[in-house]
Amino acid sequence: MRALISVSDKTGVVDFAKGLRSLGWEVIATGGTMKLLRESGVEVINISDVTGFPEICDGRVKTLHPKVHGGLLARRDDPSHLQALKENGIEFIDMVCVNLYPFRETISKPDVRMEDAIENIDIGGPSMLRSAAKNWADVTVVCDPADYAQVLDEIRAGGNTEKATRLKLSAKAYTHTAEYDAMIAAYMRAQAGLNEKLFLEFDLVQSLRYGENPHQGAKFYREEHAVPYSLAFARQLHGKELSYNNIQDANAALCIVREFDQPFCVGLKHMNPCGAAVGKDVVEAWTKAYEADKVSIFGGIVATNRTLTREAAELMKPIFLEIIMAPKFDEGALEVLCTKKNLRLLEVDMSQGAVDAKQYVSVNGGLLVQDLDTATKEVTSEMCVTKARPAAEQMDDLNFGWHIVKHVKSNAIVAVKNGRTLGVGAGQMNRIGSAEIALKQARAAGETEGIVLASDGFFPFDDCVTLAAEYGVTAIVQPGGSVRDEDSIRKADEMGIAMCFTGERHFKH
Repeated sequence: MRALISVSDKTGVVDFAKGLRSLGWEVIATGGTMKLLRESGVEVINISDVTGFPEICDGRVKTLHPKVHGGLLARRDDPSHLQALKENGIEFIDMVCVNLYPFRETISKPDVRMEDAIENIDIGGPSMLRSAAKNWADVTVVCDPADYAQVLDEIRAGGNTEKATRLKLSAKAYTHTAEYDAMIAAYMRAQAGLNEKLFLEFDLVQSLRYGENPHQGAKFYREEHAVPYSLAFARQLHGKELSYNNIQDANAALCIVREFDQPFCVGLKHMNPCGAAVGKDVVEAWTKAYEADKVSIFGGIVATNRTLTREAAELMKPIFLEIIMAPKFDEGALEVLCTKKNLRLLEVDMSQGAVDAKQYVSVNGGLLVQDLDTATKEVTSEMCVTKARPAAEQMDDLNFGWHIVKHVKSNAIVAVKNGRTLGVGAGQMNRIGSAEIALKQARAAGETEGIVLASDGFFPFDDCVTLAAEYGVTAIVQPGGSVRDEDSIRKADEMGIAMCFTGERHFKH
């Protein structure tokens, strides 16, 4: 039995090769792999001794040879294949252990040159993997060091790998080459200015119990590289398995948390915030957020951007919550919250930094792709379009409301005071309907003056301003841009309301 080993990732390869040799296998190797194995005391055969041809073109050509691919592709149950091998002096190769040049790592370097990228496109490696994978009935193909132990165990137990294992390893090899080729294609197309193809690569995190509803199947996938504010890379410390709806809601909560540097807490239901607040610490932020809407938070999700303390945990414990997310939970908080069997506790990387991400939304027969809406303008006094000017405390609330309303389903209106939401009007078919919901919630909370209002889109009429005045609103922030902006400005001046136009909308469908 013979194995051909040629790897870029040399993790565990010495022990793997030693294991094969101890089981009576011959080991063929190329270039750097051969050098490493020989230095480690493993007896190996140079690939050039098999092919009878030297490596040429700086190693670009070494395994592209009939004595390699004939030995891999020949069917052991086909007499004509066996005769062809005999006539041409070709021996079987029973295993290929290959992983590919580090193309992804190369192009990830900020100063990479195209010449370096090209030199890290593997040719012989994918060819060997595909040949071995095609003939999986007789040939074992290994592209992942994580499989070394199982392969050795099966050979040790039965003289060769099991057929079912070879089929799985074949599928794994084709996946490896497909991902590799897609990555190269995406890079080369970008260099050539082509954009009519989209390549996506995601790995399975888990199969979910069901989807949005019990009759729908669902799975959860993630990107290869970890990113902050991602549920896909969160660490679950406690609680039962996440559901499809949990994941959707938790992602929406993390998008809101990302907006704030100061201590912040949000309660969320059905992908809309039901209470959000800033505070001097996590305890105050939670208290204000909870008091914003004690009813809707029932069965909701909570996220904070500060370490969750025992004191905060004690306040949250009596409330029925599905998930609590934080960058860290102190030991006291875990002691308190882990007594609730089903409550999910998730530790999430919340490190701030530049975000260059895409958002993918499926539609029937297609896919929409857009840049993630991560930039949010600061509301400044220069944006004021009315005679009344916002006071300093109003500016803080205008900014707070502006950062929250962008994460509320359109049409969206948020009423705010003292760094917390008082009312949230979400997803109505007209803007006045959303304003009525938000302002009635604010009045129910006992607030009748000094309220700030934020709108994700412009006011098409002055009715929202008229209604706002009736409920004690003193300042409004909205994008502006309606052909009837002057009507809203005139009405605000009549009512003594300060109003700022950001020139930026945040529709969320």
